[in-house]
Amino acid sequence: MSDLVRVSVTDRIAVIRVANPPVNALSQGVRQGLSDAIETVDTSADIDAAIIVGDGRTFIAGADISEFGKPPQPPALPDVINRIEASMKPIVAVLHGTALGGGLEVALGAHYRVGLKGARVGLPEVTLGILPGAGGTQRMPRLVGVDAALDMITSGRHVPIAEAEKLGIVDAVSDEADPEAAGLAFAAKILADNRGVRRIRDMDPPAKDDAVLADWRAKVTKAARGQIAPPTCVDAVAAALSLPFEEGLAEERRLFKTLLDSPQREGLIHAFFSERKVAKLPELKGVEPRPVAKIGVIGGGTMGAGIAFCALLNGLDVTLIERDQDAAVKAAGTISGLADGSVKRGKLTQEKRDALVGKSFRAVTDYAALSDADLVVEAVFESMEVKQDVFTKLDAVCKPGAVLATNTSYLDIDEIAAMTSRPQDVIGLHFFSPAHIMKLLEVVVADKTAPEVVATGFALAKTLKKIAVRAGVCDGFIGNRMLAVYRTAADHMILDGASPYQIDKALVNFGFAMGPFAVSDLAGLDIGWATRKRRAATRDPRERVPTYADRICENGWFGQKTGRGYYKYEDGARKGSPDPEVEKIIAEERAKLGIEPRAFDDEEIVRRYMAAMINEAAKIVDEGIAKRPLDVDITLLSGYGFPRWRGGPMKYADMIGLNTVLSDIRTFAKEDDFFWRPARLLEELVAKGSNFDSLNNED
Repeated sequence: MSDLVRVSVTDRIAVIRVANPPVNALSQGVRQGLSDAIETVDTSADIDAAIIVGDGRTFIAGADISEFGKPPQPPALPDVINRIEASMKPIVAVLHGTALGGGLEVALGAHYRVGLKGARVGLPEVTLGILPGAGGTQRMPRLVGVDAALDMITSGRHVPIAEAEKLGIVDAVSDEADPEAAGLAFAAKILADNRGVRRIRDMDPPAKDDAVLADWRAKVTKAARGQIAPPTCVDAVAAALSLPFEEGLAEERRLFKTLLDSPQREGLIHAFFSERKVAKLPELKGVEPRPVAKIGVIGGGTMGAGIAFCALLNGLDVTLIERDQDAAVKAAGTISGLADGSVKRGKLTQEKRDALVGKSFRAVTDYAALSDADLVVEAVFESMEVKQDVFTKLDAVCKPGAVLATNTSYLDIDEIAAMTSRPQDVIGLHFFSPAHIMKLLEVVVADKTAPEVVATGFALAKTLKKIAVRAGVCDGFIGNRMLAVYRTAADHMILDGASPYQIDKALVNFGFAMGPFAVSDLAGLDIGWATRKRRAATRDPRERVPTYADRICENGWFGQKTGRGYYKYEDGARKGSPDPEVEKIIAEERAKLGIEPRAFDDEEIVRRYMAAMINEAAKIVDEGIAKRPLDVDITLLSGYGFPRWRGGPMKYADMIGLNTVLSDIRTFAKEDDFFWRPARLLEELVAKGSNFDSLNNED
C-alpha cells in the first residue's frame, strides 16, 4: 500500500484516504495506492463497502503536473478507474473542494457520489489541449446526457455542486462539514437499503443524434479559433454513443494520444506552467509585501472607474479623486452602473452591491481624503505634465510607506517618481481596459522602486485576481512596446498593397481574438495618433510613416466610439464592416509615396507580423525589460489576444524554429534594413542552436 493512500475501517465501511497534499494529485503513488486499496476492500471479509475521500481542503484536483512530459508510469489512470468500477462492493466518492479532471474521472468510476457544500467539479483537460482520457468522455454522457456532457467537456468549466446534483453527477449534497462523516453516512444508507453496486459503464448511452453532434462540432470549432481539442472532444463523446463501452474507451484513448502529441498541447502546457511561474521572481524571494486594505484611485474615467470597481469587488476600500464635484458625481454613477450590471448578471447580490457602493466607496475632490490610503493608483490623462502634477500632490498628502502607482501605458516612470520625495515607493501598475475584466497587470519597476513595493504590486494583483508580469521602464514596457512594432509591420504591409481587412482576417485565422485594425477601432484611433505626434520630433528619417492612419483620424474617425474607423459601425454595431472610403484613402497615400501595390497572401502576412513581434520581444528580453521569455508570452496571452494554444510568441518561435524566424527577418531586411534589424539575442541563440525556453529557468 502506498503511503499516499491510507485505508481504515469504521463499522465495516473502508475509508480510502488520498493524502497527497496540497491537492491530492494523481501521482503514480496515488494511482498505485488506490488500486491496492480496492483490492483490499474486495478481498476483506470485514468490509462491506468503501468511501474515497481526500485529505485536507480538496478531493482530487487532477493529474500530478510534475509528471507532465515524462514517460508514464504504471498503473495507468484508466486502469485504476476501471478497477474501482469493477469492485464487487459499493464504492462512494466524497467530493469536497474540487474534483477536477482525473479526480472527477475517479469519482465517475465509483458507484455513488456525494458532494459537500461549496465543492466544484469539472473536466478541464481541454484547456491543456487534451481531453478527459480516463473514461470521462464515455461515462459522463451516460450519466448526464449528451448536451450537459459536451458543455462540461468542451468548455472545461467548473460546475458548482448544486448544479452537479441537478445534472445527476452527484447523488446527494451533504450538510456535513467533514468528508469522512458525509461518506460514512451515505455508505451506511446504501448498505441499509441493500442497493449494491451501480456501474456507469452498464448504463445505456443516449441515442446518437448526428444533427446534435454536428451542431456541437460547428459551435465549438467556431469558438475554438483553430484549437483542435474541443472538436476532438465531440468525436470522443460520439464514440460513447455508438460503440460498446470498452471500444469507446479505446477510441477515447486513441484520440487522447493524438492530442497529447500535438504542438497545440505543447503550447497550452507551456501557458499553464508559465502562468504559475510568472510571479515567482528571485528578487522577491523572502520579501514581504506591504499590507493593502485601503486604496485611492485618481481619475474616474473608463480606466479609473474600472480599477476602482475591480478593487471593490475584491474586498478593498476605495476612495476615488476627481477634478471637480460634477466629475466626482459622474464617476460615482459609473461605479453604481457597473455594480448594477453585476447584480443583473448574478455576480453580486443586491445587499452586497449596496454595501460596496454605500460603505466601501466614495468619490471626492480633495486629495487629503487619501491620507490613510495604503496604495494610490493614478489613471489620469496620458500626459507627463498632468501625471507629474498628480504625484506632487500625492507626495504631499499620502502617509509614509504608501505605495504610489501610475497606470501610464508608455511614459517614463522614473521621471514621474522624480517628482516625489519617495521614489522608492513609486511603481507602475499598468492595467488593461476594461480593468475589472482584463486579467493582465504589468508591474513596472522603476530604477529606485523598493523590492517590497514590487512585492506589493504582485500581492495586489493576486488580490484582484489578475496575472502580474514584471516589466522594466521603457516606452510601452513589454506589451505596448511590442504592439507598436508588430502594428508597424502591419502598417508597412498596408502601404505595400495589403488591405486592413485581409490582414485582420489572416490573423484571426491564425488564432488571434481580433485583428490589429479591429483592435485599433476598439481602443480608439486617437490613441495611436497622439503617440505618432509625440514621437514625430524624434523620428528617424528612414522610418516609414503610415500617413493613411493620420488621414483617417483627421476625418474624426476614431473607431467604434465615433461609429467609423478602419471599419464602419452602422447604428452602434459592435462588429464593423469594411469601408471603401478607407481603402480609397490608403490608395491615395500609396500614390503620393510612389508605391506600386503588390499582392500579399495570408501566409506572408502572418510571417511578417510574427517575425516583427518575436524580434522585438527578443530585444526586450535582451535588455532586461522582461526578465524571461515566459514573461513576454504571458503578457501577450493575457492582454493582447494571442492564441493561447500557440503558447505565446516566444514559445511559438521555439516551435517553428528560431532559425526560421531569423531567416525571415534577414529576407525582409533586404527591402527595409532599418525596420528589420535582427535582435542580438535571436542571432546568438540561433548560433548556439538554442531556444528561448532555455532562458526561462535562469535567475
